[in-house]
Amino acid sequence: MKPKDKANAGVFQAKKKDGTVYYRSSFTCKGKHISLGSRETSEEAARLYREAYEIMNSTLFMDDYTPERALSFDKWVTLINFRDNGVYIKNPIYLSKRFFSYFLDPDTELKFDNEDLFYYSIHRIQVRGGHLFCENYGTQINLKSRYGIRPYAVAGRDYIFVNGDDTDYRYANIEIINSYHGVTETVNSRLKKSYHARIHINGVYQLGTYDTAEEAAIAYNKAIDLLKGTDLEKKGIPVNYLEELSPADYAHIYSMVELSESYLSYVREHHLKASPV
Repeated sequence: MKPKDKANAGVFQAKKKDGTVYYRSSFTCKGKHISLGSRETSEEAARLYREAYEIMNSTLFMDDYTPERALSFDKWVTLINFRDNGVYIKNPIYLSKRFFSYFLDPDTELKFDNEDLFYYSIHRIQVRGGHLFCENYGTQINLKSRYGIRPYAVAGRDYIFVNGDDTDYRYANIEIINSYHGVTETVNSRLKKSYHARIHINGVYQLGTYDTAEEAAIAYNKAIDLLKGTDLEKKGIPVNYLEELSPADYAHIYSMVELSESYLSYVREHHLKASPV
């Protein structure tokens, strides 16, 4: 790459494999060489350099970004963080004293505990269908699953953001109410907790009410097991894993929990259909 004229400081001419000329922009600051991007003309590449210089020598912040800027928003955040904190992170992260922010766009700021900084420094957060996820070795990892929020969990029922901010993923702000599939916790007027188990099989069937979440979770698993051998049996139905219980304790609770008669009758009908006399 060859440097261009002084008017276009930080701009370098380069060629693609097919011989097409393009221009790269970069600069060195605090001993760090930073690539700003590439453009088709030297003038456009020079704009990248000038905006980077402006950021590093001003108090511009995230809310000063506009779509008319030459720099991408991600690079804008990265440079501001580098200016203020002296740490260069490729992803759009800004460090604060007790947490860090990951900016998806100028209007969306996610907050995380500092212990998650390494992970999000190398894993880019993406949005698809309203869901947040990171890619790890070709696998999409749902962001909420990192914090114990299971798939299809319902906000307000299965988990809550304590301060009401659903962009605040700091651990102290996430409270898991229901940890198991098919289990819902309720509290009566005397503040006593109970746990309801239900299953969705061509409609919602109530399985029963139990004293502990573990009993309700095992009742849900038992309800799934009873579907085997019927036309209701399906692959991929999520089951509950209770790693805190020993196999003996799990088996004891499994043998003791009872399911509602309405559900048992429903399953028996389908066993008869599967095994006609």
